[in-house]
Amino acid sequence: MEKLTEAQAQELHTALLALKEQLEQQLQQAESAAEPVQLDQTLLGRVSRMDAMQQQSVALSTRGHASVTLKRVIVALSAYDEGDYGYCRRCDEPIGFGRLQAQPESNLCLQCQSQIDGQ
Repeated sequence: MEKLTEAQAQELHTALLALKEQLEQQLQQAESAAEPVQLDQTLLGRVSRMDAMQQQSVALSTRGHASVTLKRVIVALSAYDEGDYGYCRRCDEPIGFGRLQAQPESNLCLQCQSQIDGQ
């Protein structure tokens, strides 16, 4: 793999900043959706309460995933600031531009990620 060009690095930095903002907004919105479901049966029928609990479960899962991804984005932005962005944390080889376009927060090249996933 080739090292990122300055234009590619700038494009990915912009994508990381946009992703960070999107995830922060998503976490804010998920906060209210993850609040405990009311036990008052006069407010919700049994099926509606079960649906609300299901929605709460989905919101918690979404919030967890967004939180993990946000942490990875912050690490990637820090690596960008330090001049280390775009290099695999495992083998220190450049990460492909296509992979970073798909997942700008990636910190492993495709080969190392495949090895980890296969374990």
